[in-house]
Amino acid sequence: MKKSRMWIMILCCLIPVIALAAVFVLKIPLNNVLLYGFILLCPLSHLLMMRSMRHDHSAMDSNTSQHQHAESVKKLAEDK
Repeated sequence: MKKSRMWIMILCCLIPVIALAAVFVLKIPLNNVLLYGFILLCPLSHLLMMRSMRHDHSAMDSNTSQHQHAESVKKLAEDK
């Protein structure tokens, strides 16, 4: 296992434990924590998803299926 993956795994395990400890020690209302957690869940998951979906756009050439699909849509529009 790579060291970077190990640190990510440790962080993912410790963050919920620290959050729960903070809720009980600091007596923060759980409904506020859940509300703000759900509000942050969408943008954070979007950022993580976009980061993991990176790919090289320069490797795409005109023969890819996306380009062929766009050309067929143009031809259909011209025929009508």
